Amino acid sequence: MKGEIVEKVVAYVTKEIVEDGDAVSVTIVEDGPDEVTAEVRAAKPDMGRVIGRRGRVAKAIRTIAQAAADEEGLQARVEFID
Repeated sequence: MKGEIVEKVVAYVTKEIVEDGDAVSVTIVEDGPDEVTAEVRAAKPDMGRVIGRRGRVAKAIRTIAQAAADEEGLQARVEFID
């Protein structure tokens, strides 16, 4: 499955940030032959932690996701869905 590494890495990092790790879910959507989008869902109170001040944590998660995607030869996007 495409994006398997991305899914595992994003899920791990996100679960370590939030208080309710059981409420975190990451879904991989294939956008094209070499593109995937990781859709991250977390509990409402934890979304602030996931996004961070001025989006710094979200940017870091996106950077990590792209590094994981490079291992699979893909381009990765991360969307935070509330």
